[in-house]
Amino acid sequence: MAFDLPPLPYSRDALSPHVSEDTLNYHYGKHHQAYVNNLNKLIDGTAHADAPLEKIIKDASGDNSKAGLFNNAAQVWNHTFYWHSMKPDGGGKPNGAIAKKIDEDFGSYEDFAKEFKAAGGSQFGSGWAWLVLANGKLEVRKTPNAETPVTDEGATPLLTMDVWEHAYYLDYQNARPDYMQAFLDNLVNWDFVNQNLADAS
Repeated sequence: MAFDLPPLPYSRDALSPHVSEDTLNYHYGKHHQAYVNNLNKLIDGTAHADAPLEKIIKDASGDNSKAGLFNNAAQVWNHTFYWHSMKPDGGGKPNGAIAKKIDEDFGSYEDFAKEFKAAGGSQFGSGWAWLVLANGKLEVRKTPNAETPVTDEGATPLLTMDVWEHAYYLDYQNARPDYMQAFLDNLVNWDFVNQNLADAS
């Protein structure tokens, strides 16, 4: 069973000007599609041909002989999660259960935002910043390249921000901090985060 490129939850111009249609044409239409295509080639005729995506990721994690399989499978998952982490007219302070939980575990939204931007800004090279629920508490994490909290049985991803250069370079050039601020102020899909938190509870 081959994987398909999951549909975006909005049109390619819906996040503009914070993430442009041009960026989505390349990031979603080219990069994400390439990960899907590569994954399908790697699992064709193997024991993973009919396996769920998360099982493939966990099976390949930490095995150097399966690095290509892990990288492509994890990037398919990470990107799909990232698209849903954003929405038009999103961002700003959250509401609902996640707002209360952020205040409990970080002290304030402002303290969370500072820590989240620090994670994304200090990730050298390519990677991701995450908000996860682990052992009942919220944590900010960063992962390099294709690494993902999916491989940690004790963590549930709630939100991610892609800090690979192709996520922001067409719109922000080398100003990653400007992209991260725009992500928090204008793009975060707190409804998605609240749903992930509810599912984890």
